[in-house]
Amino acid sequence: MPKRSGLLAAGNFIVDYVKLINVWPEQDTLATISSESRSNGGGAFNLLLDLVALGANFPLEACGLVGDDANGNWILESCQQAGINITQLAFTDLAPTSYTDAMTVASSGRRTFFHQRGANALFSEKDIDLSRSRAKLFYLSYIMLLDTLDELDAKGTTGLARTLQSAKAAGFITVSDCVSSSDPSFSKIARAALGHSDVFFVNEFEAGQILQRKVEANRVSMTEAGLELKTLGCPGKVVIHAAPGACSIDATGNTTYQGSIKLPQEFIKGATGAGDAFSAGYLFALHENKSEESCLRLAVCTAASSLAHPGASAGVQNAKACLALAETYGFRDF
Repeated sequence: MPKRSGLLAAGNFIVDYVKLINVWPEQDTLATISSESRSNGGGAFNLLLDLVALGANFPLEACGLVGDDANGNWILESCQQAGINITQLAFTDLAPTSYTDAMTVASSGRRTFFHQRGANALFSEKDIDLSRSRAKLFYLSYIMLLDTLDELDAKGTTGLARTLQSAKAAGFITVSDCVSSSDPSFSKIARAALGHSDVFFVNEFEAGQILQRKVEANRVSMTEAGLELKTLGCPGKVVIHAAPGACSIDATGNTTYQGSIKLPQEFIKGATGAGDAFSAGYLFALHENKSEESCLRLAVCTAASSLAHPGASAGVQNAKACLALAETYGFRDF
């Protein structure tokens, strides 16, 4: 049997409409849109395009559900132009392609999202055929933004968790990621996926939602949270990232730390997609069998690169250029 290579990304494919506004308005009042642009959105879509930008020379495969509309066609064309295999990217006429209006206040960079769940809400286990892929990594996200896959059954598990379990049994390295949601069922749904994830990505807010307590964006609090998530049954690595830095706790409890890049404020044009860029950098290095230190280093450098543009992936450069940002600006202590 041929050696596994590449990454199969399943889950959210979203069109983001990024709109810069002059002020966040009070209800019933008006704000002015100064510019707007269309870009990729959603964990699977963002991750794939980030990996292309980084210079991944291994196969990339998309698996998702889009509406039979202009946005759906744009997603397929974007993937095709990037050299991504779209064999498992399907159309539905039952819902529109998922999209988000991301309203960003120009003076502060603060963002507010208006999301149409659309076709992603219908994406289910039957839409994922693991037997058609020989990828090394299977990435599935976002937990809490895939309604059908997130549905809890009587046994306390989900379609998303079952899919990860099947992927793990088939020989994939399984990877899952969350969206920052305040849904009261977050903890149960995420814990179901946690138990079948070789790599489990969360930020500090999401870790707090799972553990049902506040997790601070610092080394001590994130380490405690990561170790606690491990005790909940994660068989692989828990990777927690925040603005100051990231930590990774492996299967034996060993912890690796990496501070983020000390970017000047004028470098930062928007944080949309920074978490997905972090994941892309990490998985790029993981696929190439790099050390945990190298995985986290490329992760924070890729996230930093993404901040140079208000869109999710347009700021991401090749891996060498991303790493060069650290030489220019240096890392934070973490």
